Amino acid sequence: MVIIFTTRQNTNGKNIKSSEINNSHGTPEPVGPYSKYKKTGNLYFFSWQIGINPYTNELEKWGIKEEAIQVCRNIKALLQEVDLWLKDVIKTTIFLKNINDFDIVNEVYKDYFILKPARSTVEVSNLPKWASIEIEVIASHDILNLK
Repeated sequence: MVIIFTTRQNTNGKNIKSSEINNSHGTPEPVGPYSKYKKTGNLYFFSWQIGINPYTNELEKWGIKEEAIQVCRNIKALLQEVDLWLKDVIKTTIFLKNINDFDIVNEVYKDYFILKPARSTVEVSNLPKWASIEIEVIASHDILNLK
């Protein structure tokens, strides 16, 4: 990832610094004013991921199975940005627009999260960009020393 810092003027004529992120890892850019992840100690807290195509930054609505696969791919790429792997995930939270998709999502999920991290799954009324699924994760480089 390359960060380019620039200076521009705000509406009051004051110079402010901004940054442009060149995304070279194949992860979608956030759709709002938040970070992709934050680290504290040996824990990484990753913001939610939806089935956004990282190359177009658009949600492509194929169906719940394909969306779940894209979400897992996005999570895998995001983890790799900080040298983490799916095996390093210790907790996931899944948000589903339709809880009836639970079994389909489980079929995809088990192929990615083989070590079975702790997990919560909830149905929600809506998700950003009208996605059908959203997953957030917590991971650690030091998973063996967590209690």
